[in-house]
Amino acid sequence: MSWRVANECADRRFGSAALKRRINPTRVPIEQKESMRWLDNLRLSTELAGAPERCVHVGDRESDIYELYCLAEELGTGFLVRSCVDRLAEDGGTTIAKVMAEVQASGTHEVRFRDAQGKTHCAVLSVRYATMTVCPPIGKQRKYKHQELQIIHAEELNPPEDRAPLFWKLITNLPVGCHAEAVNKLEWYALRWKIETFFRTLKTGCRIEELRLATADRLANCIALCCVVTWRVTWLAMLSRKTPTADPAAVFTEDERQLLDQTTPERKQHALRDLEFYVRAVARLGGYLDRASDAPPGTTVIWRGFSRLVDLVEGARLARPPTDTYG
Repeated sequence: MSWRVANECADRRFGSAALKRRINPTRVPIEQKESMRWLDNLRLSTELAGAPERCVHVGDRESDIYELYCLAEELGTGFLVRSCVDRLAEDGGTTIAKVMAEVQASGTHEVRFRDAQGKTHCAVLSVRYATMTVCPPIGKQRKYKHQELQIIHAEELNPPEDRAPLFWKLITNLPVGCHAEAVNKLEWYALRWKIETFFRTLKTGCRIEELRLATADRLANCIALCCVVTWRVTWLAMLSRKTPTADPAAVFTEDERQLLDQTTPERKQHALRDLEFYVRAVARLGGYLDRASDAPPGTTVIWRGFSRLVDLVEGARLARPPTDTYG
C-alpha cells in the first residue's frame, strides 16, 4: 500500500509524464483525458456555424486524436491536423511513415517565415501526398472503425545547419487529388500561425483570462469587444507588412497622425508618411526600438503603443480651449 501511495504522490508531483510510464494513454477513455476539449470544441463550433460541410477545423499536433477523426466524419465536417503519431495504416501491418516513404514527391512548395529572432527564412519543401486507410490505436480498434484519409508530407530540401529543418505531416479528410490541392492544404495550415497570434494578443493584451464578470452575458459582451480590439491590432500588424505603402488615413485619424508626427525622432522625420511609418511610430510608443536591423513590429509593441496613443489623443482633446457655444 505504501508503494502505491508513493507512486500516486510522485504522479501528482511530476505530472502526466510519470503517469504515462505506468499507464498506456491510448487505453484511457477520451472522456477522462484533457484531449476531450478538442472534441467539445469541434462539436460546439460546428453547431454554432450551422453548416458543418463548410467548416474546416485546423489543429496543431495536440489535436492529433483518432476520436476527432471519427467525430468529424459523424458531424460531416472537415479537419486538417498536423500529425505527431505514426499511426497504423492499411491492413494494420504497416504505418503511415512506411507507406509515405514509398510515395514519390509530386513537386515542391516554397514558404517564407520568420524565426523567433525575426530573421526571414525561405524554405523549399518537397511535397508528397497519398490516400490510405488509417487504423485506430490497438486498444481502441473494437470501438472505432478505420478511416480513409489523406496524408500530406512536406519536408524541407537542403535545410541550413543553423536551424532545424521544416517537416510538416498533415492528416485531413478533405480531397487531395493533385499537387495543387496538397499545396492548398499546406497554405491553409500555415494560416494557423495568424490564429495563434490573434489568441496570444487576446490573452496578453486584453488579458481575457483575467476577466471576473458576474454573469455570462456580461462576459460574452466583454469577450466580443476584446475580439474586435484584438482583430484590429493583429490586422494592422499584418497589413503593414503586406502593404507598407498603403494610405495611413484608412487606419489612423488625423489627430492620431499629427500626434505620431510629433513623437517621431529627428532621424525619421524625412521618411515617407505611409502606413508603415505610422505603424512603426505606434510601436515605438510601445517600446519598439526601430533600428535598421530590427524585424517589423509585432502585435505586443503595437498593442502597448495604441494604449499610449489613446491617452495622448484624449490628453490633446482636453488641452484644447473650450469653444464658446453661446458666442
